[in-house]
Amino acid sequence: MLWQIAFETAPEAAPALAEAIEPFCLAVGWFGADTDTVWRVEGVAADPTDRAAIHAACAARALALRTRPPDIRVTVLPERDWTRESLASFRPVQVGRYRIKGTHVAERPRAGVTLTLDAGLAFGTGEHASTCGCLRALDRMARGRIPARGSVYSAPTGARTRRRPARVLDLGCGTGVLAMAAAATWKASRVIASDIDPDATATVAANVRRNRLAGRVRVLRADGFAARALVGRGRFDLVLANILARPLIRLARPIGGALAQGGIAVLAGFVAADAAWVAAPYRTRGFRLVNRIERDGWTTLVMRKRKP
Repeated sequence: MLWQIAFETAPEAAPALAEAIEPFCLAVGWFGADTDTVWRVEGVAADPTDRAAIHAACAARALALRTRPPDIRVTVLPERDWTRESLASFRPVQVGRYRIKGTHVAERPRAGVTLTLDAGLAFGTGEHASTCGCLRALDRMARGRIPARGSVYSAPTGARTRRRPARVLDLGCGTGVLAMAAAATWKASRVIASDIDPDATATVAANVRRNRLAGRVRVLRADGFAARALVGRGRFDLVLANILARPLIRLARPIGGALAQGGIAVLAGFVAADAAWVAAPYRTRGFRLVNRIERDGWTTLVMRKRKP
């Protein structure tokens, strides 16, 4: 039996309140409700027996945000074929050169980069605005509209010489769609896909094999930068982090240390109202904003680490 935890709140409070109920849920999401001033947060839980703890977690977070505690409703979800419904709702997504489709979709090969995904219990099918923003950033880097740091390579005839990010990290990788997009775009790059969730890393490993990228994407289970392969100053030319606002702020220092001078950080997973809040600790560490992508109220920031 599955249960739904749901409430409505102001758009700027939705990500933080969703984060507050994450420990009690199998999955959490938030989206615009009937008006621009109200967003809905929904979580799915297997057994939300400790309802007092759920209310307490939301109340504490609301107090920190200086907003009213939400009116939380916990209800039993009707029995449904979730796999079938999920597949039906997962339609192919086109973002620049990237086409993301489910394993249930049979298509003829197309120009560009096509990635076939089985989302499983992981986040990131390309449908969400934050994932789309990251894919758009990668597409702009590949086109030379956002100059990358890395080795020089020959662009198509008639185009200017571009740089390839030789070392890429997808931090909190979910399904691995961003790691695979980077590996498929820059074939000589070394890409690491890292996530704390074992369901996510299992999903990524399967997706990497499915897309014949096993030799180019290394999958790691790690909490932030707590893995030997991620430790070391200036290790990466590009870090992709499509997570939440608060973790991005906490990770500003390690991301800054992990990036080489001139490296790029693509930061996503937060609403437009939180963009300045997220960017601030990166600016204090010598980053500058080089591109900003907006989609459906969500923001993706592309920031470059300044050279000394």
